[in-house]
Amino acid sequence: MRGLTKRWRMRGGQDSGVKGSSSLLERVLAARGLGDPIDASVFLDPRLTQLHDPSLIPDLDRAAERIFHAARSGERIVIYGDYDVDGITATAILYHVLRAIAPDADVRSYVPHRLEEGYGLNTTAIESIAEELRASGERGLVVSVDCGVTAHEPARRARELGLDLIITDHHNPPGSALDLPPAFAVVHPRRHDSAYPFPDLSGAGVAYKLAWRLATLDAGGQRVRAELRTCLIEMLAPAALGAIADVVPLVGENRVLARFGLERLRHTPIEGLRALIEASGLAGEKVGTWDVGFRLAPRLNACGRLGHAREAVELLTVATGDRARVIAEELTRLNNDRRGVESRITEQADEQARRAGMTADDRRAIVLAHSDWHAGVIGIVCSRLVERYHRPTILLQRTGSVCHGSGRSIEGFNLHAALERASEYLDRFGGHDMAAGLALRADRLDAFAEAFTADATARLSVDQLTPEVVVDCEANLDELSIDSLRDLQRMEPCGRGNPEIRTLLRGVAVQGPPRALGATGAHLSFFARQGQSTVRVVAWNWAPRREELHAGARMDLVVGPKISTWGGRASVHVELVDAGPA
Repeated sequence: MRGLTKRWRMRGGQDSGVKGSSSLLERVLAARGLGDPIDASVFLDPRLTQLHDPSLIPDLDRAAERIFHAARSGERIVIYGDYDVDGITATAILYHVLRAIAPDADVRSYVPHRLEEGYGLNTTAIESIAEELRASGERGLVVSVDCGVTAHEPARRARELGLDLIITDHHNPPGSALDLPPAFAVVHPRRHDSAYPFPDLSGAGVAYKLAWRLATLDAGGQRVRAELRTCLIEMLAPAALGAIADVVPLVGENRVLARFGLERLRHTPIEGLRALIEASGLAGEKVGTWDVGFRLAPRLNACGRLGHAREAVELLTVATGDRARVIAEELTRLNNDRRGVESRITEQADEQARRAGMTADDRRAIVLAHSDWHAGVIGIVCSRLVERYHRPTILLQRTGSVCHGSGRSIEGFNLHAALERASEYLDRFGGHDMAAGLALRADRLDAFAEAFTADATARLSVDQLTPEVVVDCEANLDELSIDSLRDLQRMEPCGRGNPEIRTLLRGVAVQGPPRALGATGAHLSFFARQGQSTVRVVAWNWAPRREELHAGARMDLVVGPKISTWGGRASVHVELVDAGPA
């Protein structure tokens, strides 16, 4: 099926999804492969007991024992984090748990400068840390979080300098254990030799499992002492931030961490996190995945994009009182600046892509470079172009003879695998199936762009260039009651792997002309009627299609049903995803 803006696919290949007396929630669960009552119960009522034994992750016990010994013996522990939300929250988790285990432990953090040092572990930083330890006559170790699984040269240099390096990461690992960096330990749930049951943890999730194992070492068994158990519970909040911001699948362990972590956010004892929530206008509110993705995470990320992420790390580790408020307000200001830079680059890249023919059906990827583009923002701009043109996009900042930047992809096209196929043109790359970073020489840019575009064009059909919406089931308008939507809320938190619920309403009639919404009139609202039931539908950014939603039109609508509490009163709120003639 195809609507006005998207391809429609019924989840599981269903024809309808309307089945007699089954409830809307039951039909959604069945569509998502959770028709078995036991499976449904496990999903709808996640418990912390569903988390797997951390020791199943390769090298985790070895890493935990070394870190625990260092904390208790007074060695310096440097947590080396990435500059995004996942890395920042992973750093915070290990910091707080180590200080709870050993209040006098010498725990420090290091986060590279995005523009000056680039992503991940770097040899210069390792040498600097080793030199500082040598000058002070101390022993120590470095623990990476959310980075390092491909950092061979920094790991070799650490070994030469006698510095123990522990790598914890979740990005795509090498294909063989023999290809891992020569570190003291490489903790990764998707290592080639891993038997860990859940491979999709975020960097913060891996750090949380390591922290949990450190707590059991402190206890000498599984029964963790009360104050440390409380700390682990509170660390669920940053673990949830990392998982949601890094867009890992919110199923399995990630769902457990996100569900319980979101509940802890409102009452977190981390002063800096409370200040960030207040600066984001969320004080006293129930914080959901949307709030994390569009309010909290952008502020934490803005620090690393336009400045230095060490302030964001400080906010979630040691900042208190006025200092916490100052940092949170500064992150808000930086985020506003980031929006302006992002908007300018997006329009430049859009025009450049259209002029180069990269938005046409015969070129199914966008690859662009510009010397004026801010390297800290182009990853977000990639996402904006993917939203507009629904094709893999790579944007690079050209600096002299080098280009470095980011890529984003669409479902069905593995970006990391595509970069591997074009690796002959690249100096380095790393990341996930859907997002990656890369660097190459400027004189190889044209050859890389052609190779990457040819690869995408061969592997993607024209049909895949139109976004797809997956419909959970068909519903009748009279089913969208407050009670049934409260049942559907048990599916939360929603995100990748557990998307927001989409239902198909067939043959509804548009009642009256749509009304403009928003300061610029970019949005619409209209009333839809089916039988004796009527509901108000909000259509974000649908103003250009006002004529197709004219009064009296009979339409099939794909909608996201929600509960609105605007004005303190609960009401059914329906958001239009797509529409087509009935």
